[in-house]
Amino acid sequence: MATASPVQATPAHNLSQSARVEAAYQPEVHDSSTFIPRGDVVVTLNYFKPPEDGATPFNYVEAPPEGQPRRNFEDFETQVRVHDIRGHESEYNLDKDSFAIVSNLPESAEKDFIDDESIKRNYYPEVEKLILDHVPGSNRVFLFDHTVRRSNPNAHRMPVQRVHIDQTVKSATQRVHVHLPEEAEKLLEGRFRIINIWRPLNGPVQASPLGFASSSTLEDKDLIPVEHRYPDRTGETAGIVYNEGQKWHYLSGMTNDERLFLECFDSEARKPDTKVLGGRVPHTAFKDPRTPEGAPGRESIEVRALVFGP
Repeated sequence: MATASPVQATPAHNLSQSARVEAAYQPEVHDSSTFIPRGDVVVTLNYFKPPEDGATPFNYVEAPPEGQPRRNFEDFETQVRVHDIRGHESEYNLDKDSFAIVSNLPESAEKDFIDDESIKRNYYPEVEKLILDHVPGSNRVFLFDHTVRRSNPNAHRMPVQRVHIDQTVKSATQRVHVHLPEEAEKLLEGRFRIINIWRPLNGPVQASPLGFASSSTLEDKDLIPVEHRYPDRTGETAGIVYNEGQKWHYLSGMTNDERLFLECFDSEARKPDTKVLGGRVPHTAFKDPRTPEGAPGRESIEVRALVFGP
């Protein structure tokens, strides 16, 4: 089997300085219930609302320049039904839905998920193998980023409660040039994807589950490019406007031995007569009204990968 490229990524977030403080946080527990919300549920989702003046939407990742707002767009809240796919995981796949579930995985060699270098050393190889084993036709993987999220006030990153897609056509192509510059042109001639591998760290998840909409129910007009402005570069994510045809899902009570594949971009979807339906998955954390009081806040990690082949 082909092997993945060496892990060379520079961490986007300096977790090492703050992760131990984050992990040590212990919220006041009012109810020790182990109840896991199951089944379909109606929840409020935060969608993208474009700037009223028609300007290019932007978001500053760090502090904005003096006189500039952090972002120039707003949220649009609406209620949607989110379908629980527990027991029906095999009915969904990357080509049709841009998400997939893999279950019953062995315990990770990474135990703490606190230190960046330890995560890359212990967990990255597991993610690399997972992708090569479960993404048909994949023959090369480059892991370029990861984010640990914890639901506590000390966390550098918390669950994101806004419907979005991490990449656009522009930013996905840019990623290949940034991370594999000498091979980019050749690699871009074939199929390439960006896939996030998401898992909880303190499952089963009771609070802030992750919702994801089937790519096959998303229309092109639902995606709005948003400039993601860093101090040294400008990336691009996709804001999602509400469309009642979008079908939302979640996997209730996700456990630590389960992985969620979130396909944020697939170049195959842009070809005529393709079997790939969209190749991009909107996702967001959401508040489940059934979550018991005092339930532990969700902790999770997502690893982002460039996937090549066939």
